[in-house]
Order: sequence, then C-alpha cells, then structure tokens
Amino acid sequence: MFSCPICLDLLKDPVTIPCGHSYCMNCITDGWNQDDQKGVYSCPQCRQAFTPRPAINKNVMLAEMVGKLKTRTALNQRCVCLLCTMNEHKNHHTVSSKAERAEKQVGKARIVIFQKRIQEREKEIQVLKESAAVEDSERIFTELIRSTERSRFEVTQMIRDREKQLKQETDDLRRRDAELKQFVLTDDHIHFLQVSRSCFEPFIHYLFDDLIIYFSDSNGGEAVRLSFMYSRQLTLDPNTAHKYLRLSDGNRVAMFIGADQRYPVHPDRFHDFFQVLCRESVCGHCYWEVEWSGTSGVYISVSYKSIRRKGCGFECGFGLNDQSWRLFCSKSRYSFCHNSTKTELPVVSSSCRVGVYVDHRAGILSFYSVSDTMTLIHRVQTTFTQPLYPGFRIYLRSTLKLSSP
Repeated sequence: MFSCPICLDLLKDPVTIPCGHSYCMNCITDGWNQDDQKGVYSCPQCRQAFTPRPAINKNVMLAEMVGKLKTRTALNQRCVCLLCTMNEHKNHHTVSSKAERAEKQVGKARIVIFQKRIQEREKEIQVLKESAAVEDSERIFTELIRSTERSRFEVTQMIRDREKQLKQETDDLRRRDAELKQFVLTDDHIHFLQVSRSCFEPFIHYLFDDLIIYFSDSNGGEAVRLSFMYSRQLTLDPNTAHKYLRLSDGNRVAMFIGADQRYPVHPDRFHDFFQVLCRESVCGHCYWEVEWSGTSGVYISVSYKSIRRKGCGFECGFGLNDQSWRLFCSKSRYSFCHNSTKTELPVVSSSCRVGVYVDHRAGILSFYSVSDTMTLIHRVQTTFTQPLYPGFRIYLRSTLKLSSP
C-alpha cells in the first residue's frame, strides 16, 4: 500500500494517476517521459492507457501517511527519526541504537538459557523413564532381600532344634520299646491282640521307608517304588499363584518370571510370598513327584487350606507356621522347616526330582530323592487335623514341574 510498484521502496512524493494506482512522482514521470514518442501513456500495473498525458499532482494525504510510517519508533522495531535521537519527542518513547542492541543481546542470552533448561528437563524426563523401567526389578529384589532376612532368622536355632527333635524321637522309641517288652511277656493273649496294633503301627511306617530303599537298591539300579499304588496326578491352582509366577503345561509347570502376570483378584491368591497351591487335597495315602530346575532352589510343601494369603508375616509362608510343612531343595543342600523350626538335613543333594509320600491318618510325611533309586531325605511323624494341599515356593530363575511317577 505504501510501496512504489516501480522502485519497490516507500513512496516518495506520492502521486495518484486516474486509474487509482499510486507511484513516486519521479518514477512515474520518468516512465511516461519514455512514452512521449508514442503519445500513449499507460499505468505500469493495470495497463490502462491515457491520452493525452494526464496531469499528476502530489497526493497530500498519502504523503502524510508515508511520512508517519518513516518515523516509526523503536517500539515497532524501526529506526527512530532524527528528531527523536536529538531531542525529547512528546509523541513516543525513544530508545538509542546502543541500548536496543544491548537489549537484543540480553534476549539472545535468555534464549540460550531457556534452551539449556529445556535440555536439562529432557534429560530428567529420560532418567525418569529409565527409573520406571527398572521399578519392577527393584521391587522384586526388595522382596527377595526381605525373604532372605526371614530365612536368616529361621537358621538361628537350627542346631538346637535338631537336638530337640532327635531327643524327642529317641524318647518315643524307648517308651514304645518298653511297652513292647511288657506285651511280649504278658500271658493275656486277648489283651495282647487288642493293643498290639497301636504299638506296632508306627514302626510299620518307619519300615515302609526302609522297604522302598531296600527294593530299590536290590534291583540293580531299577527303582521299585512301592508308592506307585498311591500315586496322584496333581495340578496347580492359578487362583492361588503369586502374580510373579507363570503357570503353563496345563497348570503343571510353575516358573518365577518377576513380572506381573495380571491374574484376576482372588481371595485365595498369595500376595507377598512367591507361592502356589495345588487344586487337589491329600487324604489317606498319597504319593507324587516334583522335578525342579534353576539356581535359587524351591520349597516343596504340604499345607492346610486355611493358611493365610495376604501379608508377609510367618503366618503366610510355607514352613513358618503350624499350618504347613516344607522341604527346601537346592543344588547343594536340603533343609526342613515347620512352625519356624528349621532343620538342616545331612543328605547330599544328588537329584532334582523329589518324591513326596503322605499317610494322612498315620501322620506320616516323607520326602525322597528320586533317580534310578529312591533315597529318603526326611521323614516326619505328626498329627494332621485337616486335609493337606501340596504347595510350592519358587524363587528367581527357578522352575518347578509336577511329574508323573
């Protein structure tokens, strides 16, 4: 609007020709002077022809507007007029070129600072993302440390508890031996037959384990397992599995994953201990086998269904309460625990396959190392007051499989 279409600069002495377009007076005059020979004068923009040559006069109003535009101040990012630089001008605020340059340099410095802050914030965001990525791993290791502390507490009374158990078994055997000697000497045959069953039955169960070992060793390495007649097919109950355990193979394999498996909420699920129970209960005689692998070991347990599921206290962990019994298996050792009383077992770990035998009525719980032969790991004589459920605790990088005998 304020530029000359010919010189493309601000209008100088602006004139408006009859078609309405405006030019610098010198620009349009020089152009029309070249057209004097033709006698036809046209507008450089719309090409409208004029004959004769139109008289051109200064457009006073347009010249005034262009003059105001030339004297715009630094507030509009234009150089100030000469009057503004020399004296105070009443119409607007003036800024020297030196001050304006300094202000722009400060603005550039601020931009650099803001860019650095943006980069710092981006780095912080990246750190937060990396922290979120390892959050699950940190939670897992925290739980493992807490579990290790619980295990350390269990070991403190190991030797004393073992002595107490052996003394109890010795006293029981001596008492029964004295009873048997008295019954052998009695002449009351009817009374002898009536009480002999209760006296001899506990020894029969002890002999049962010895028979398994005897028949296993006497067949040239071929394991003859008398427990076959009591074998059971078991499956794991996904409603009890801790969220870090993955079940597969028809719920017969459990693996510690360390990532939330997004199981549905269920009141039977273990919340803090990495544990799972079987669907089937154990009553009467029962035998099953478990095969495990990994570096951290596993717990092979039997438990009442009433064991607590929520919390990290002893009332929820296998072997730490009066609701459960468990055997810990690793590459180097075995240990047994019930009601927080832990016993290190002298048997050398030689197989990753373990057999479990239960005589519920007689209160017998036996664990065997199974390979070509069967070796007794540990045997418990107790009283079971509820149906038992096989259960397992699995740690990092370990897997457990319910095997067919």
